[in-house]
Amino acid sequence: MSAKKTKVVIVGGGTAGWLTAGILASRFASEGQQSMQITLIESPDVQTIGVGEGTWPSMRTTLQKMGVSETEFMRDCDVSLKQGTRFDGWARGGKESDDHYYHPFSLPQGFSTINLAKYWQPSSGLPLSSQPLSSQPLSSQPRSHQARFADAVGLQSSICHRGLAPKQITTPEFAFNANYGYHLDAGKLAVFLNKHCTNTLGVKHILDHVISVNADDDGYIESIDAAKIGTLEGDLFVDCTGFASILLGQHYGIKLQDKRDVLFNDSAIAVHVPYQGSNDPVLSHTLSTAQSAGWIWDIGLPTRRGVGYVYSSDHTSDDAAHDTLMNYVSSSVGSAQAKQLVGRKIPIKPGYREKFWHKNCVAIGLSAGFVEPMEASALVLVELSAQMLAEQFPADRPTMNIVAQRFNQKFTYRWEQIIDFLKLHYVLTKRKDSDYWLDNCRSETIPESLQQSLQLWKTQVPWHFDTPHIDEMFPSASFQYVLYGMGFVTEVNCLADRSHKKMSLQADALMQENQKQIKKLLSVLPHNRDLLNKVAEFGFQKI
Repeated sequence: MSAKKTKVVIVGGGTAGWLTAGILASRFASEGQQSMQITLIESPDVQTIGVGEGTWPSMRTTLQKMGVSETEFMRDCDVSLKQGTRFDGWARGGKESDDHYYHPFSLPQGFSTINLAKYWQPSSGLPLSSQPLSSQPLSSQPRSHQARFADAVGLQSSICHRGLAPKQITTPEFAFNANYGYHLDAGKLAVFLNKHCTNTLGVKHILDHVISVNADDDGYIESIDAAKIGTLEGDLFVDCTGFASILLGQHYGIKLQDKRDVLFNDSAIAVHVPYQGSNDPVLSHTLSTAQSAGWIWDIGLPTRRGVGYVYSSDHTSDDAAHDTLMNYVSSSVGSAQAKQLVGRKIPIKPGYREKFWHKNCVAIGLSAGFVEPMEASALVLVELSAQMLAEQFPADRPTMNIVAQRFNQKFTYRWEQIIDFLKLHYVLTKRKDSDYWLDNCRSETIPESLQQSLQLWKTQVPWHFDTPHIDEMFPSASFQYVLYGMGFVTEVNCLADRSHKKMSLQADALMQENQKQIKKLLSVLPHNRDLLNKVAEFGFQKI
């Protein structure tokens, strides 16, 4: 492959296809290599599935490396800023105002050197405060171990609780006061990336229907045939054809490993919900509200909300799910307007391919797999897949086999980690109001790896050794936010640690400093809607 100009053919567009094209093209362009030709071919009739996407903070780095202007990106893709997720009703399912917790993007204070969760842990089952720490005057706040975990160890939950943005208009592009990702319109993102990749990064774009796949004697894809342009040859083919998985799934027959025995949700209904007024607040976090057979996402974009119900068809009917979603929407826009909204049914096949890279074909995006969008893992998997492909791009077929093996091992591990992490949200519930929640807690539906972790966490607070790889998708802090947000108790054997006054004092000092930082940021950060309006008018400063 290195003796001639390497031809990469990406089959399928959408967010996955264009992100992959941009990451590949910007990587090799930045290294001054002109030996790669990237062509993206997509059907003119296939629409992007996205109904309002959430990203991780990693997307900032991805876009920055591609040479994208954050201001233009936000203006063109209906973008708002996301600081994490708030989970409502997952622990007890009641209407209590305190049945919620945040999984923010920022790590706890001093996380690299001290495990604050160990010192926050309530002793002897001491009940937590029912109010966010940030809502109380500093002088009257309870001791740190009585505060909600996210409030006690970090600042982002307090920012989200007040509806504030993670930065100011004077903060340069991609910089921040509090870590953030994005909420965006996936269809508009694909159009935006298309323009940037073709106009700036030199990606060739073809609108045509792929009608056949041609392999050589060794089974490697040699070319594809399209209806209008005829034969398109390539050295490496990237399958971004969504659930159809035309190359890896259909041509090579690589099966999807079904994970419905662990993650039950196999359906979703989504709607676009208009704001009542042009200056209605825009949440700076995803809102996830538990229901009797699944959960509802609520994503605020500048011009509308993306709302959807993810559910298990074994535990409710499509009609009942539709009614549940409309009841949720009616609470904010009224029943008359809710009846005018048209829901879009989206089938979900929870699982991932047995292999993601076979011969000279790599699946990225929905063609590689999909699970419910609870923690916005879909787009970050696209980023990570494309980045590994770019960084370890094989020079020839012998090295391709080595890279493919590593790629498959890496992403099998990542998919399993995602499944464990998502399942964690369900198994900690105390809800007993429906078969859905009871079934989620049955031991036979919980992966053995997660069961072992839960057993360990009964006596040890998660920290660095719980996530042994340097490039883990979820740091141990993420497990802490879910565990202690849901009311999990670790009976820490703290005899040695708590008698070590230096560490205890350091923990107290960090949690007190955290409260000071919260107070300072609450006084200077704008509301999310106000910042979005200013970005639309003025834009961020360039770095």
